[in-house]
Amino acid sequence: MAKRCYYETLSVERTASEGEIKSAFRKHAMQHHPDRNPGNQEAEHRFKEINEAYEVLKDPDKRAAYDRFGHAAFEQGNGMGAAQGFGADFATTFSDIFDDLFGMSGRRGRGSGRERGADLRYNMEISLQEAFAGKAAQVRIPTSVTCEACSGTGAKPGTKPKTCPSCGGFGKVRHAQGFFTLERTCLACQGRGQVIESPCASCAGSGRVTRERTLSVNIPPGVEDGTRIRLAGEGEAGVRGGPSGDLYIFLSIGAHPFFQRDGADLHCRMPVSIVAAALGADFEVPTIDGGKTRVKVPEGTQSGRRLRLHGKGMPVLRTRQSGDMYVQVMVETPQKLTKKQRELLAEFDRLSSAETQPESTGFFGKVRDFIDGLGSKSTTSA
Repeated sequence: MAKRCYYETLSVERTASEGEIKSAFRKHAMQHHPDRNPGNQEAEHRFKEINEAYEVLKDPDKRAAYDRFGHAAFEQGNGMGAAQGFGADFATTFSDIFDDLFGMSGRRGRGSGRERGADLRYNMEISLQEAFAGKAAQVRIPTSVTCEACSGTGAKPGTKPKTCPSCGGFGKVRHAQGFFTLERTCLACQGRGQVIESPCASCAGSGRVTRERTLSVNIPPGVEDGTRIRLAGEGEAGVRGGPSGDLYIFLSIGAHPFFQRDGADLHCRMPVSIVAAALGADFEVPTIDGGKTRVKVPEGTQSGRRLRLHGKGMPVLRTRQSGDMYVQVMVETPQKLTKKQRELLAEFDRLSSAETQPESTGFFGKVRDFIDGLGSKSTTSA
């Protein structure tokens, strides 16, 4: 039975690019794979044809010979060598495509034995004043550092790690199972590609030891609660000379007895007497930078009114801008009045008018209108 044209087998034109050929192979291989068509002899036969066609067309030299001589280019005696659809060469070829199809690792690369160290986290609490001004702090962290005795190699001084004989330094081993070539981490070297016959006594072959380190960290002005600062390369040392991980400083800001923060703005509450609110007054209040500023409470200020102090808030991180400070006036009602104070307040109330207390007068006026309206509706209904 005559063989089908390889281009026809993959459903591509003779002018198809390498990428188009590979894409066509993936599509047909997935469609006719034996695992997806159990017991289907026709699918198995098509699968073999597809792989044989791809084995030739993916190779520029073999493809050129096929374009010139057809199938005769690979018959014995023509010097090109048989395609050998299911030999060792095919196993390697299909393994690479299988990796692409099912997400396994691709071609083997030699293991370096150099594993990156772990990242570390350090939680630091600072005050609101420190968040305002910034801070140069020092932290003490127990971590893994490179072993000085073996310079991080893990091998006894005077010796060196050797190439793993089980994987040849690749860190992975492969074995064939039918149409598949499976890959797994080399158990002898744990994927490092190297073995240590004489481990370093100081680090037991890991290339690192545990030490407490003191590090400096610069906290910029304007940081917020939850800000993360990264110190590159200050994490754990890598295994056997591998690169170090990073250190992440996570900041939390403690509560302040006077200010509450909202982004770059600061808020505080200032109680004032009923007299100061009615007549107006000037007050001195603290600012976050440790200074003081004067706040003018206008005449007739109502409880809850906010007074804005421009630029007296927190700095905006990595800019020259600052937020604002808001002082909320809370009018304090007098308590434990003397007889004379009661008489004076009663006299004041007798002399008050709608102009003196417009909000309360207007409110109770609306209440009376509402009640009168309910009464008129009741009379109409009766």
